[in-house]
Order: sequence, then structure tokens, then C-alpha cells
Amino acid sequence: MMTDTGRQEYARLTEKRALFITGLIVILASLAGVAVTLGSADLSVADSYLAVLAGLFPGAVDLPDRMVESNAVGIIWGWRLHRVLFAVVAGFGLAIAGSVMQGVLRNPLASPFTLGIASAASCGASIAIILGAGVLSGSLLVIGNAFLFAMLAAAAIYGMARLRGMGSETMILAGIALMYLFSAVTSLLQYLGTAAKVQEVVFWMFGSLDKSSWPKLGIVTVVVAAIVPLLLWRAWDLNALAEGDETAASLGVPVERSMAGFMLAASLVTAVIICFTGTIGFIGLVAPHITRMVIGTDHRTLIPASGLVGAVLLLGADCLARTLIPGAIIPVGIMTAFLGIPFFLYLFMRRRDA
Repeated sequence: MMTDTGRQEYARLTEKRALFITGLIVILASLAGVAVTLGSADLSVADSYLAVLAGLFPGAVDLPDRMVESNAVGIIWGWRLHRVLFAVVAGFGLAIAGSVMQGVLRNPLASPFTLGIASAASCGASIAIILGAGVLSGSLLVIGNAFLFAMLAAAAIYGMARLRGMGSETMILAGIALMYLFSAVTSLLQYLGTAAKVQEVVFWMFGSLDKSSWPKLGIVTVVVAAIVPLLLWRAWDLNALAEGDETAASLGVPVERSMAGFMLAASLVTAVIICFTGTIGFIGLVAPHITRMVIGTDHRTLIPASGLVGAVLLLGADCLARTLIPGAIIPVGIMTAFLGIPFFLYLFMRRRDA
């Protein structure tokens, strides 16, 4: 039976979680409102919002002649809005993937990138760019290779772990080994490639939202929207796994099957995102940390809250990337790294003082 003190603590924690999530939604909506007004086109804030409304309600909004002449609706809907929404969905997806992996592996440094999935995607993209070889062709060549290699890395991690017995340490070691392997292959390809091809590979590895589009946004949104309810449905199993394999097994959780399912879901979300954006790091590491520090470790709220933090971080980083240097857009992957490093330095100093 829960005591009165326990009920009060639980009520306070529930209120804190609700306030945190509400605050994140407000911040995210505000950032999105700012982001849609950023760009080289000479559109005011009012013009940008009016163009959004005109696209939502065709024929119901009267646009000034200057906006018609400047094709304001085309600029907002053809270039800006899908980029903003893609940043939101991609940040959300990378963050939930990181929180799931950290929970399954019980390692605060676990993420799709430290486990070699991003390195595998970079290797696949490098093969497509430098050698012109891949499972698809045309504009889908790089995307198809990046996705395929990311999923192959996830399957390899699972297979290697199965051989040695499913466990967090085994999967981490397998992921690190694959990360170095794919990084070595990518480096070799860069050494053999022409200067132009190597430059293209390097830019892809920076991570960017420049090639976002409505179809790509639709694909990523469908995958994330399908995976999140499944993760929330099995959140209790993830909570049990985070306490240890023996604890999870004693509570009736099928440990190996659950670990494989969670890792597959996180890998799929990551692969679908980074095959379109390139490697965007630190979101899957930082967002779960921030969320866990504020609202605790219950994955029923940690997963959606981490997603919102990730969306805020990636959209904020993209806003900085588009405005920091006038006339230039810094790849967003560089900005997320700059934002992530101070946070980890803070964690390092905080733990040292503890």
C-alpha cells in the first residue's frame, strides 16, 4: 500500500512531468513559428504566417499583390515549412531511439551513433557516392545504401550478441567493433576517391536538412508515428530491462526477445532518418539525459518527453545554423555537436563534484 507521503511524492512528480512536457510543447511551437520566418527571401514575419494560412486554406486568404509577385506561398510551402517539420520529426525520432537504447543497454553513452549504426550508414553512402554501387539507382542510390547498411549493422549487432549470449555489454562491444570497421572502410573509400566525390561524402557525413521534402517528411513521420505507440505499449518491459536482465526475467519479461525488439525499433527509426539527413549526432545522447535529469527514468513519460527535447534541440540547432553566418547555412550536424559538447562537459564536472 502506498503511504500518504508516497502519494504526495507521486502527485508532485506527475505534476512536474506534466509541466515539463507542456513547457516543451510551448517552446517547440514557438521555435517552429520563428523557424518558418527564417530565410534569404525578403518576407516579413506577417507575410510568412499569411503564406502558411494561404497554403492551409487555398482561396480563403487574400494575399497582397507583393506576396503574389514574390511567390511567398511557394517559398514557404516549397522550401521552409517541410524543413521545419522535418527537423521536429527527425529530432523526436533520434531522441526516442537514444532513450530506448540507453534503457535496453543500461549505458548512458549508448546511442545509434556510438553503436555503429551511423558509421554503417556513412559507409553505405560512401559506397554509393564514390563507387556508384548500390541497391537502388538515381536519386535514391545514396538513400537506399545508407538505410540498408544501417539496418545491416543493427542485424550484425544482434547476430553477434546472440552468439555470445544476449546482454548489454555484448551488444555494446559488438557495436563498437562495427563502428570502427565501417569507419575504416569509409576512410579507405575517401582515400581512393576523387576530390569531388570525397567532398560530397564529407558533406553528407556532416548531417544536413537541406534536402528535406514533403515525401521524405511523410516517410519519416509514418515510421516514427508507427513505432512510438509500440514503445509506449511496452514501456513497462523497458523499465524492467533498465533494472537488469535478472530483474526483468523475474518479472516475466522475455529478455532476449524484448531486447531484440527494442533495438530493432530504435535502429529502424534511426536508419529511416539518417538515410535522408546524413549523420546528425548528439541528439540521441543529450535529449534522454536532459529528460531523465528532470522527470526521472519511467519510460512511459521518458520516451515522449525525450522526443520533444530532441525536437527542440534539432530545430533550435537548425535555426542557429541558418542565421549564425549571414548568407550561409551551416550543416546542422555541426551545430548539434557544438550544442552537445558543453552539456557533456557539464555532466563530467557535475559527477566529479558529486
